[in-house]
Amino acid sequence: MRIVSWGLGAMGSGIAKNIVQSGYMKLVGAIDLNHAGKDVGEVLGMEKLGIVVGRDKEIIEKTNPDLVVIATSSFVKEVLPQIEYAVKNHCNVVTIAEEMAFPFDSHPEESLYMDSLARRYGVTILGTGVNPGFVLDTLILSLTGVCNRVDKIVARRINDLSPFGKTVMETQGVGTTPEQFEEGLKTGKIVGHIGFPQSIMMIARALGWNITKIEEERKPIISNVHRETPVVKVEPGMVAGCNHSAKAYIGDKVVIEMQHPQQIHPHLEGVETGDYIEICGDPDIKLAIKPEIPGGKATIAIATNMIPIVIGAEPGLKTMADLPVPRSVLSIK
Repeated sequence: MRIVSWGLGAMGSGIAKNIVQSGYMKLVGAIDLNHAGKDVGEVLGMEKLGIVVGRDKEIIEKTNPDLVVIATSSFVKEVLPQIEYAVKNHCNVVTIAEEMAFPFDSHPEESLYMDSLARRYGVTILGTGVNPGFVLDTLILSLTGVCNRVDKIVARRINDLSPFGKTVMETQGVGTTPEQFEEGLKTGKIVGHIGFPQSIMMIARALGWNITKIEEERKPIISNVHRETPVVKVEPGMVAGCNHSAKAYIGDKVVIEMQHPQQIHPHLEGVETGDYIEICGDPDIKLAIKPEIPGGKATIAIATNMIPIVIGAEPGLKTMADLPVPRSVLSIK
């Protein structure tokens, strides 16, 4: 399987490294403005691979890959031109853009266009990641498979943002003052977790629920101590993350509740991470994973593991709910 990596940030470089080390996939090209002109191996902290990072999308046309991994942005409007170019060059696409996990309700026109385009060119498009893409949607749906009835879903993901890159820190407001955080919410620069509507609607569509309203709330997590990652510094009194929650209603009844407080180095203030899912129904199910499924590693892994599944799937714009259960293909010897 011939792969091009588009975007070599924290997540994209991890996926590219997985591809190189997989033994059954071949990295044939890479696109990244920040690393253009360098050997891919140098960017990945490996021996030189003889592949020069390009700055132009035409690398896709020149290398003729089976699939393009897009790790450049979180938003549909920003990755759509990249997806369009890849598809028109007969390439399947896996993207970790959060809005692409289930774009049908938030971006209906774009979704219809991408689906028809993928079908026309005989390829598959998938948005995935640890969340959205797995913890608060695919994993929940799998657990409902042993329920006779589901009345309500309550889920929390308390995680460490530290492994992520600059883009994620900016969207979470990490490193801002409380005043800057509030201003960022107003301007749209700070969005908190990207993916609640996508996860909620993926679950609802699969269960046949007609969601009538989604409410979201975002609050800053103020640090009392110094915290630092390779891309951001937080002093006491500054914002270390965002506590983002959402409720989905059918009429006046809340049927899905989600909470996702994300911050860098939560352990510095005694916060334990974890993933918690409660399904109220017949039977009731409670799942706790402690510590949390690590966001950086898991995003890299699931994007890589879905590559052969996407290449073998029916053409169109797909979600994780449409495809076979994810599994580790990186374990294949």
